[in-house]
Amino acid sequence: MTDRMTADAYNLKKLVREAEALADESMIAFARLRQAMLAARQNPGVEVHTGQRALMRLNQAESQAMAMSTSLLRVHDELSKVAREKMAGDQNIPTETEGAFFEDETAAKIEEIA
Repeated sequence: MTDRMTADAYNLKKLVREAEALADESMIAFARLRQAMLAARQNPGVEVHTGQRALMRLNQAESQAMAMSTSLLRVHDELSKVAREKMAGDQNIPTETEGAFFEDETAAKIEEIA
């Protein structure tokens, strides 16, 4: 394997992890926003239905973020397969996984949603 392939592999590994972290951070931000919106609605001077449409839109955004996170996990899995195939014998390049992602019944549910 060439030095260029090794550098590319390390770069891809870093970038995939960054993308996964950003996806997770977006879901954390959505959760905080939901919490703040619901807390604001608890104010006795605010009607119960206030902000309901905004909460529904936020729910859609959260669903899209989860779909994005799932897709990134699939990208990670595919890149790990490529690494195992192309870089067999090299150390510390691919992210070790115990089997492929989504091999259980969750895969069918995720496919339905996607």
